[in-house]
Amino acid sequence: MKLFKIRGGVHPDDRKRLASEQPIETLPLPDLLHIPLQQHIGAPAGPAVRRGQHVAKGDLLAHGQGVISAPVHAPTSGRIMGVGQYPAHHASGLSVPTITLQPDGEDRWADHIQGVADPFALAPEEIAARVAAAGIVGLGGATFPSAVKLDLRKRYAIHTLVINGAECEPYLTCDDRLMREQSDAVIDGIRIMAQALGVSRIVIGIEDNKPEAQAAMAVAASIDPDIRIARLPTRYPMGSEKHLVQTLTGRETPARGLTADIGVVVHNPATAFAVHEALRFGYPLVARVVTVSGSAIDRPANVRVPLGTRVQDLIAHCGGFKEEPARLISGGPMMGQPLPSTRVPMVKGSNGVLALTAAETAQGDVRPCIRCASCVQACPCGLVPLEMVAHIRAGDLEGAVKRGLMDCIGCGSCAYVCPGHIPLVQYLNHAKGEMASRGRAKQKQTETKRLIEQRNARMEAIKRAKREQMEQRKREMAARKKAEAEAAAQQATAAPATAAEPVVAETES
Repeated sequence: MKLFKIRGGVHPDDRKRLASEQPIETLPLPDLLHIPLQQHIGAPAGPAVRRGQHVAKGDLLAHGQGVISAPVHAPTSGRIMGVGQYPAHHASGLSVPTITLQPDGEDRWADHIQGVADPFALAPEEIAARVAAAGIVGLGGATFPSAVKLDLRKRYAIHTLVINGAECEPYLTCDDRLMREQSDAVIDGIRIMAQALGVSRIVIGIEDNKPEAQAAMAVAASIDPDIRIARLPTRYPMGSEKHLVQTLTGRETPARGLTADIGVVVHNPATAFAVHEALRFGYPLVARVVTVSGSAIDRPANVRVPLGTRVQDLIAHCGGFKEEPARLISGGPMMGQPLPSTRVPMVKGSNGVLALTAAETAQGDVRPCIRCASCVQACPCGLVPLEMVAHIRAGDLEGAVKRGLMDCIGCGSCAYVCPGHIPLVQYLNHAKGEMASRGRAKQKQTETKRLIEQRNARMEAIKRAKREQMEQRKREMAARKKAEAEAAAQQATAAPATAAEPVVAETES
């Protein structure tokens, strides 16, 4: 298959051998599960259980709220210990609404869990509805509700489904192992998603450093002539959705647009596996495969983990720390986020836990920019990071925006190649966060202004209605008084005549 060249990118040491040859293990049930209600992009789920309630595996714990949301299900059977606040799987460590579940050890599926004999006989809308009900989100890290992407056929002319098996982040091997060990199930999920999208062209992109996964997926895909395996060059960030699509199709996604704008929808192999389980067996998304790696881990592994498992339980399963890690990261080292502690729970978007030593994270002292343009050459988006960071340092965020700040994908290639060890990507991410915060503040201000204007309009309408009502009453009162006066005048006119009649009668007699 012909591939198209993209600009920029880097070639970091992938360090995947630490875990790539370790088969997927199943984590024994921990003593407690902390299941956050916000495990996806969009509105958080609303709790549907109460303290003390007993639930079976797969029972609904929280229902999705709004169009962009996803429900949350019980990862095992047990008792609800509470619905409250617990530290989030996020660098901030802030507490978020969380359901705490105490497993009963039976791991018993709910009686209502039931699959479909032939998913390909279902209408696209029914497939999307079942995917939504299963709480499936993008498992590559974005956590966008998958059913929403499957419904894009209603608004866009979709012709191609791309499966992102690049897994370009160093250390991470969970998708690699899944494609090797569950290739038939992954292909089945891919074909079901293609059915929902109404497309016949399917391309699976896998980097060259995963030859076993390429071979396994090629064998499994042989049942469908519409599926093609693309052997991608090993290059970071090949897993970036827009750059992967450009590599495979030669077409560039519009700035701040969607790949659907050019007729392509991208999903992850783990998402395809979850769709297979949801449609074939009726299983909601209650567990996922996670890579635990880094030189500080005693036994790197790929582990199937119930959602809500604490990081400390996962690390303990892998033998604990060989030495105190210099950095604990959720995800990959390039785009991952530091974990505030090992108490936080694993969530749908958690594809890796890395415990890195000081040697793995060694970085020299920050030195001034020498304008060597290494960051410019490495940027896959064709931006000029050194210029944007100069504006950010000067407090001119608008200037950075004009130079393409919002098109930055935060891949970290610029910081990786910088000889001055300037944390370029941190500056860029901070600026994007600040602009997003300003945008929310502006939106709040606009919304507040709109609400005030609506209130003023309502109050004015009420005053106007009261004035009209009073004027109407005045008119009615004036009309009533006039009518009473006229009636009185008529009576006064008729009274003398009525009184004179008897006198006349007496005279005549």
